[in-house]
Amino acid sequence: MRKSISIKQLAPDDRPREKMLGKGKDALSNAELLAILIGSGTSDKSAVQLCQEILLYVNNDLNKLAKLSVKDLMKFKGIGEAKAISIAAALEVGRRRKPENYDKNNAIKSSKDVYNAVVSLFQDKEHEEFYAVLLSRSNQIKAIELISKGGVSGTVADGKIIFKKALEQTASAIILCHNHPSGNLKPSQSDLDLTKKLSDFGRLIDLKVLDHLIITNGDYFSFADEGLI
Repeated sequence: MRKSISIKQLAPDDRPREKMLGKGKDALSNAELLAILIGSGTSDKSAVQLCQEILLYVNNDLNKLAKLSVKDLMKFKGIGEAKAISIAAALEVGRRRKPENYDKNNAIKSSKDVYNAVVSLFQDKEHEEFYAVLLSRSNQIKAIELISKGGVSGTVADGKIIFKKALEQTASAIILCHNHPSGNLKPSQSDLDLTKKLSDFGRLIDLKVLDHLIITNGDYFSFADEGLI
């Protein structure tokens, strides 16, 4: 039986580690980066070729790759438990690296500004999460607070928690955000009811709810833009 093809057996130009050292990490393809994680391939495929096969399965979409479980990854010949865990862990670290997509000195002027500020929070999520974006009097972001996590079909957003966090941050306005893992941008009746209830209470205490965004993979729905708030 032939041994698996390791990265060390490849020509120097095909070795991802050496390539990274010589040319920098930006010079590596996604397959080469993944190959560094798994180290070796199979009897008939190098680590790079094996990773190309995996990426082809997800249409070269790293977001889709991040949604594969350890068991899903182990279905590929040459990917055992240790290699699958390495890939899953690396992608999870990347997901948790959430650089701020906004400048706290800049005012929020549109729903697109809000979307750009929160979109990274919802990447690769298979469940719903609810956040409150808390704004200053000049519409600058003071904080983005996680309110709740739920299942695939919904999460419960407690108005008491939302307004408590807003008051603690001395916020002047609130923007609500949650995701629909299903990809459906249409607000549910519970979304509509919650938004109305929170908006009505916010007006009573002079802490306005300016908008409510529903986030999907690559798109969003704004209650304010649609005249629903």
